[in-house]
Amino acid sequence: MKTYIALLRGINVGGKKRLPMADLRAMLKDMGFLNVKTYIQSGNVVFQSHKEDTGGLEASITEHIKSSFGFEVPVLVKTKKEFENLVMGNPFTDSGAISRKQVYFVLLKKTPEKERSATFGRETYANEDFTITDHCVYLLCKAGYGKAKLNNNRIEGKLQVEATARNYGTMVKLLEMAS
Repeated sequence: MKTYIALLRGINVGGKKRLPMADLRAMLKDMGFLNVKTYIQSGNVVFQSHKEDTGGLEASITEHIKSSFGFEVPVLVKTKKEFENLVMGNPFTDSGAISRKQVYFVLLKKTPEKERSATFGRETYANEDFTITDHCVYLLCKAGYGKAKLNNNRIEGKLQVEATARNYGTMVKLLEMAS
């Protein structure tokens, strides 16, 4: 049995795509997942399953949300080890920036095309630093994520890959919950 972390994009934001976490947990338990736990209202889930195909898990969860709640939500599923590697790969380790909630992870659903990554990697943004990998764009938003020009939507547009953003604190908390 493996431990997984699922991240749902764009739920419970601005009154749209309302999905109570109790209902999400119940749906995932009905799907046969074990030890289902959620963290805050933005679609962060830790669960266990005998299934080994993260792509299949993503598709299955997406379809169940659509049939149960009536809307589509991009879902990203990572193994505990993959998630740990993402957290450990963060290049922005300044404790002050972390405590000021300036460090973000934009997790990519698939590896972006090399040319797109290279072109995007040459861009610059005031008060923002970033590093692109095959699975994540690490952000340092010196003026805060709410004021950042380089946000989830822009990254999706530049790389042409579905993505979802989480702050450093959420990433660490999910990893703790998976342990």
